Amino acid sequence: MTELNPRPFVGSENQDYNLSSRFCMPIPPYVNSNGIWQFIGKAGNHPWDASLPRLELQIIVAFSVTHACHFVLKRFGIPMIASQITGGLILGQAIPGLNRYYKHVLFSDTSLGTLDLVATFGYILFLFLTGVKMDVSMIQKTGKKSLFTGLLTSLIPFLLGAAALEKMSRILGIGMEDKMKLWVVTVVHSLSRFPSIACLVSDLRIINSELGRLGLSCALVSEMIGLILTRSAIWIASIYHAPLHSAYRNLGIMVVYLLAVVLVVRPAMLWVVKQTPEGKPVNSLHIHNIIMLALGAGYISDLFGQHVYFGPFVFGLAVPAGPPLGSALVEKLDPMVSGLFIPLVVTSASMRTNLSDIKLLDDNLAKSTAVIVAVVVLAKVATTMIPPLYCKVPKRDAFALALIMSTKGIVEISTYNISRNIESLTDQMFSFLTVEILVTAIIIPILVKFLYDPSRKYAGYQKRNIMQHSKASGELRILACIYRPDNIPAVIKFLQASCPKRGSLVTVYVLHLIDLRGRAAPLFISHKMQKKTVSNRSYSENVILSFKLFEEKNWGTACVYPFTAISPPKLMHEDVCMLALDKLASIVVLPFHRKWFIDGSIESDDNTKRALNCSVLERAPCSVGILIDRGRIGRFISSELSLGSSFRVAMIFLGGSDDREALTLAKRMSQNTSINLTVFRFIVKSDEMISTNWEKVLDSEVLKEVKPENNFNQRVKYAVEMVNEGQETLAKIQSVVPKYDLVIVGRRDNTETPQTSGLDRCREFPELGIVGNCLVTEDLPGRYSVLVVQQQQTTV
Repeated sequence: MTELNPRPFVGSENQDYNLSSRFCMPIPPYVNSNGIWQFIGKAGNHPWDASLPRLELQIIVAFSVTHACHFVLKRFGIPMIASQITGGLILGQAIPGLNRYYKHVLFSDTSLGTLDLVATFGYILFLFLTGVKMDVSMIQKTGKKSLFTGLLTSLIPFLLGAAALEKMSRILGIGMEDKMKLWVVTVVHSLSRFPSIACLVSDLRIINSELGRLGLSCALVSEMIGLILTRSAIWIASIYHAPLHSAYRNLGIMVVYLLAVVLVVRPAMLWVVKQTPEGKPVNSLHIHNIIMLALGAGYISDLFGQHVYFGPFVFGLAVPAGPPLGSALVEKLDPMVSGLFIPLVVTSASMRTNLSDIKLLDDNLAKSTAVIVAVVVLAKVATTMIPPLYCKVPKRDAFALALIMSTKGIVEISTYNISRNIESLTDQMFSFLTVEILVTAIIIPILVKFLYDPSRKYAGYQKRNIMQHSKASGELRILACIYRPDNIPAVIKFLQASCPKRGSLVTVYVLHLIDLRGRAAPLFISHKMQKKTVSNRSYSENVILSFKLFEEKNWGTACVYPFTAISPPKLMHEDVCMLALDKLASIVVLPFHRKWFIDGSIESDDNTKRALNCSVLERAPCSVGILIDRGRIGRFISSELSLGSSFRVAMIFLGGSDDREALTLAKRMSQNTSINLTVFRFIVKSDEMISTNWEKVLDSEVLKEVKPENNFNQRVKYAVEMVNEGQETLAKIQSVVPKYDLVIVGRRDNTETPQTSGLDRCREFPELGIVGNCLVTEDLPGRYSVLVVQQQQTTV
């Protein structure tokens, strides 16, 4: 037997253990149990005496309690970290009456050392991944608003907190040792840590909104300030606890380590990226070596006076964010770190909380902590609002940003737990700070949701569409989205057909959407303004070159502006709608999520892109068109429409706002001398007489130009089809559309008319409407492509 003195957990008999407490541990350690049956037969030890079964039981109980809490709290919009802290409070000393057997089986004093070891290892990997996901080079690209907000939100609260600390120390007579504890609180609470902010905006689903991007940019600046402040504080503290020459030696070693990361590790990472062929995975040997070196960096930093977490975090900053290397590391480690280790880190730390320890009126140190926290939080909220308000940001948005920058999370609670373990915080201070973090984790998300709705800016008092904002001879602004390289030919062919003649300009904003992988913050790039990409690797190179060639071939009639958005798939619609709003686009063109083989059979379905299309249809600030490429439209990409090749377009008109918008687009396309347009109007036989219905009056007005008596364009034909019900409509469509290259229809969502009655089976894809579904899902001959148009829905 040997005697150990680990940092203890508050005992089962309400006794506060300290560093002099002693526990007995068998040597060699008892890791695996002999099984429950031997224990029942009195032939072996209790199964829970073995460290591995006990650890497994602790993890199971912690996850069960945490997810039970989250099952209730998530209904109120409260994030997962609040549930994890609450679970820790339940499992710890916060609830009285936990008997001695419960403590012995689950959380005995000796077993908590193993749990802490696992949590510490997980937190090391978490900070390494945090460094990998952060792109430090983005600091020099942040605007003045983000830079000044990040500086003010850290420095001003720190200075005011320091002033409050000095004032309370003089009033309450707090000694130097306790004063150092208060400095820990002041420094940690003054900072806005990037992982905590990133977690909050991700949970609120505003990570790629304007407010989310601004918050992440400010947090990145604050994180760098925090890195400098915390390293300086640790070094200054080492002067008081170690010989002066030792402190300077450790400072020199830290500087050497930072230089090695910049001059050796970073170039090595870039070499790995360069050696990886585009589209190919990174060599697994490189991945394993990087993880091993990151863990070694933790050992080195701990060995030379810096905390064990410092080395892996800085090492992670040297890894280029995003594909291929950053994303490969994140995909390798993040499921285990986020799914297993981080809940254990938060839960095990909050288990140390004892609500009975919080005595603000009796304990001067706890009272000073409460005052400092209040001063810092109020100062942070006030100072964060100043730069946004100066830049004319709405007050609600500025206040929401201030709340986001005031949030605390895993980094803060872990830092306080580490400080408690090394006795830089008392148990009373730690308990109060944990409860304060829990309260902010509950209140701030609710308030931010109430204050900020990113979708409200897409609504307009007047619909923005082709009919009202794009004259036949005026500029047409199109936002074309690209999901995959094989979307390019069909989109370019559609744009070629939309370029009528000189003097009638088509402005195309091309948005290449890329999944966010290996980065913490989304990225939005304007390639017209961009001189060099962040990672020195070209994003969307093939897209840019393809559309640059399109612009050159259509010089004078088309102008192209390429963009790239790197964001989470579930939030990509924010990038689409924001760009459409900013550029005053009249229509957004989205590729369909389904891809077909050349023989017409289905090759793949991407339900993520389908969900994206549906979200854009709901929120877009303009009209939306979903382009379904069945193969024929892309076949003409090598031919020049302007050189005489014929492109046949059919427009199916049943009536309604969506059909009128689709017809307006078709009429504009007909100005191209290579376009042959046929408008098929489907009329119910009983409605042959003139109707005074306002919708039908509008239909007649938009159809006037294509009717034979008013049409002087021989390439535009008008045909009326008389039907009684949906089956007749479908039969007519079957007979006419196979000879065309492109069929344009209106979505007509939730619109029931006699022309479509009886076609209820054509609802596999609601985003296409009934007619669009029939054209895509029915076994119709031909390989025509389809454009389904919807007029803007979002209005105030």
